[in-house]
Amino acid sequence: MWLTTSLAAAMFTAPLSISTENPRLLAVDGQPTLLVTSGEHYGAVLNLDFDYIPYLDELAAHGLNQTRTFSGTYREVPGSFGITGNTLAPAEGRYASPWARSDQPGYRLGGPRFDLTAYDPAYFARLRDFVAQAGARGINVEYVFFCPFYNDDLWLANPMHPENNVNGVGNCPPGEVYTLAHPDLLAVQEAFVREAVTQLNEFDNLYYEICNEPYFGGVTLEWQARIAQVVRETEAGLPKRHLIAQNIANNTARVEAPLANVDLYNFHYASPPVAVADNWHLAAPIGFDESGFAGSDNRVYRAQAWHFIMAGGAVFSNLDYSFTAASPEGSAAVNAPGGGGRDLRVALGALRRFAESLDLARAVPLPEFAQVAGDGALALRTLGVPGEVYGVYAETAEPLTAPVPITLDLPAGRWQVTWVAPVSGDQQPGPTVETTGGTVRLDLPAFHADWACKISKD
Repeated sequence: MWLTTSLAAAMFTAPLSISTENPRLLAVDGQPTLLVTSGEHYGAVLNLDFDYIPYLDELAAHGLNQTRTFSGTYREVPGSFGITGNTLAPAEGRYASPWARSDQPGYRLGGPRFDLTAYDPAYFARLRDFVAQAGARGINVEYVFFCPFYNDDLWLANPMHPENNVNGVGNCPPGEVYTLAHPDLLAVQEAFVREAVTQLNEFDNLYYEICNEPYFGGVTLEWQARIAQVVRETEAGLPKRHLIAQNIANNTARVEAPLANVDLYNFHYASPPVAVADNWHLAAPIGFDESGFAGSDNRVYRAQAWHFIMAGGAVFSNLDYSFTAASPEGSAAVNAPGGGGRDLRVALGALRRFAESLDLARAVPLPEFAQVAGDGALALRTLGVPGEVYGVYAETAEPLTAPVPITLDLPAGRWQVTWVAPVSGDQQPGPTVETTGGTVRLDLPAFHADWACKISKD
């Protein structure tokens, strides 16, 4: 039974927005909010074999509040990028595209070719239900309109390829698909965006990304600006306005000339989190929008998340390969260029709770607050409200078998320390510190990989 929009709206009363208290954060119903998740490989809607109900239940069970999904204008094929159980690579006959099939055979991966002037009602019913089901669980959806083609196999599988549609469009190199060079192809893309934005306008738990990784495959800034403009033009005649994200770079790049209509800025593999500092001048939310390619040990991705959020980031979206069509609840063994699994989801839920306890509306990164005492090899990160509350995250490359001293630049007063285990969120009381102001020593307990503490004015 598909969920009604009224049930989905119970968790939200207004569209996801930029916080009016802190423009570097997002807001749900006016409250500053971090978006933190460990989500599947973006095929929840376009892969008909993927049961998104247990998937969304698993995210909600750990307090994760975001999922990223591709629209279906792009798909992958079995074997793409060496990913076992890739949700973006549906089996033959199980691909849901927004475009309707024609009555003419010839789609390269089986079935009729696509009619790029018509839309599939079943696709949009599934998409709307997915967003509604996510909303009922307090989960925001990042809906990604387009993605470039990383190799010829992906272009040959795409509905916009001239052999796969009946409309005579797409007769160009794949590196020209997302440019303004081909008006007929651009018209197809603009019409799809208008249809999707109209179909989804009633939902509050939603924002759009123009294009995944547009720094590959010839995607132009002019084309991205045009797609963002189409969203704004379409929503001008509709009740609700939604945020638009632009994917800027892998790792980092400084945005010197922001595009009109863009509200937040996404980076992939943004570790260390220099993208936040590099773009602090934008006074806009910065997202770590995709993780991976750093091995399969989840401590790596846990640390990336804590460092990014504690550096002032607004979104952390881990790419979790334990979700597959066969295991939509996220129990599959990971055989892909990344990590995932329940332990990581527990840790990311703990991160969100910890960071949101630091008075997010006023919290700022404080890189000078905590320092390693002596020769200790720790990576420290502090987020807090000066004079009121501080959160400190510590990571070590080697397990620590004895307490490790750090120094804190604490104002005068009485301060209560609470220890927090990043792997679980478990808390235990730490020492009470009294100071007349200045440098104070704090001994962190021995820990294996990372540790955190909250320091509150008593």
